[in-house]
Amino acid sequence: MKVLVLGGAGYLGSVMCGSLVKDGHTVTAYDNLMYGEAGLLYLCNQPKFDFILGDVRDTEKLRDIVQDFDVVIHLVGIVGDNICEQYHQLACDINHKSVVDVHRICSRSQLVIFPATNSGYGFSDGKCLCNEDTPRQPNSSYACTKAAAETYMLEQPNVMVLRLATVFGPSPRMRADLLVNDIVYRAVYDKYITLYENSYVRNYIHIDDVADAFVFALCKLPVGDVYNVGNDNLNISKIEVAEAVQKMVPELHLTTRPGIDPDLRNYRTTSKKLAQLGFTAKRSLEEGIEGMIKAFKVIGNTRIGNN
Repeated sequence: MKVLVLGGAGYLGSVMCGSLVKDGHTVTAYDNLMYGEAGLLYLCNQPKFDFILGDVRDTEKLRDIVQDFDVVIHLVGIVGDNICEQYHQLACDINHKSVVDVHRICSRSQLVIFPATNSGYGFSDGKCLCNEDTPRQPNSSYACTKAAAETYMLEQPNVMVLRLATVFGPSPRMRADLLVNDIVYRAVYDKYITLYENSYVRNYIHIDDVADAFVFALCKLPVGDVYNVGNDNLNISKIEVAEAVQKMVPELHLTTRPGIDPDLRNYRTTSKKLAQLGFTAKRSLEEGIEGMIKAFKVIGNTRIGNN
């Protein structure tokens, strides 16, 4: 298939483009390179890979581009609670409006895949398992903008929505502002971390498993539906994540304090629906931690994030 990956140079996109090419697809990454070009350089010797410089909000430019593709994957997003609060209008424009605009310029014969977030499940008792039918209750600017886009997309016939768990692991366009990644970064360079709401649970998934899930989705998932994409073995608390990192970086000094974490997420999710159709995440938390320890040593003591 011919696949257009919007946001192809990002944290997830730079991994996904490689997985799609490896699977035999012809892939074009479309990105404004606001975080640099390094994430895609490793693909430039692949004949089935190409790149277009552009902004996802430029629908006139995209109108002439999207018609050449079988599949459009909309990865562009302002990701994270803090940056969405700080740049609220930009977050609305990118996370919601651009998703609607891009879909409207696609034909109904094209498949559009949208990565939503399971942060839309919000806050619960942390015990019951959230599935695709669980009512969403987004409680942050980021979750609200993504949930709004998801609501629109699920009303369309040629769309597939993948609700992603909290992603972790190394990427050519590395980020240190995701929860597991942040703890590993602090372990490598700061040697200490303080956790708030350390018992709060969420679901996690390795970035390579996410990329594999999208490859699987292209040909094997029914269109017009929503799927949780996570690792059912990784419904774990913050303190469990930190302790796993500490086992691999023993010099990490870990403390917990009472107080309110602005990121009020506490839920468990299941990806049983996806597993019943043939896909199960297989990479462990420890694999991701090990890879990130190496990555942060390579990158050096420089914060890398979306803000």
